[in-house]
Amino acid sequence: MKIAVITGASSGLGRELAVSAAGNFPGIDVFWLIARNEGRLQETAKLIEPEKAEIIPLDLSKVSSLGLLEEKLKNEKPEIGLLINDAGVCFMDNLGEGSLSEQLQMVDLNVRALMALTHLCIPYIANGGKIINISSIAGFCAIPRMSVYSSAKAFVNTLSRALTEELRPRKISVTCVCPSPMDTPILVTGNLKGRSKKFDSLPTCDPRKVADGAIRACLRGRAMFTPRLFNKLVRTLAKLLPAALMVKLMKV
Repeated sequence: MKIAVITGASSGLGRELAVSAAGNFPGIDVFWLIARNEGRLQETAKLIEPEKAEIIPLDLSKVSSLGLLEEKLKNEKPEIGLLINDAGVCFMDNLGEGSLSEQLQMVDLNVRALMALTHLCIPYIANGGKIINISSIAGFCAIPRMSVYSSAKAFVNTLSRALTEELRPRKISVTCVCPSPMDTPILVTGNLKGRSKKFDSLPTCDPRKVADGAIRACLRGRAMFTPRLFNKLVRTLAKLLPAALMVKLMKV
């Protein structure tokens, strides 16, 4: 039995990725849909073939949830054809201000959980399998008022590049997806709207288009997918301009 593991699958980009993957990976027998909200996971399951979806309600920011998933993998020993790391959260505040809990959530979910879940899944990924890691244009440079978030996404970018080389002997491709903000529940959860005129003015991405583009890039074995011309420009400028100048330009 070949499975796909998709985190953050209850809504937003994660849901769109699950739907797009179901339509483009006919060889997948079961989709493991992982997120905290079981009811919303059920809604995602209805959008693909319900009999091919397995609902796994877990809060991946908790070590205990990772332990439960580790046991499930050991007991079932599935063959993973696709891993999508989408679960994440974003908050906007200067470090040292606001909520420590929010800053820790970004580290726990965007960094630790992504790394841990990938670590747990890699031994079960079939040769020639695919990994998609959802990052952000924030990962291209340091962003004041989003210092922890941008650092977390830089980690995702770097990890993805390193994994590409580590997994090359097994022909497992790793695609890092770097969109700009999307109109998804993460904006509500993070209370991001109305906090910064610059942030609110950024060109947004359509989650469905990002998902479809990410799946296409994954199938082609691309190492990075950056949707929209503006985001490609940010990526290019981050390579060409001094880091100190990029920090000033990207401050929100």
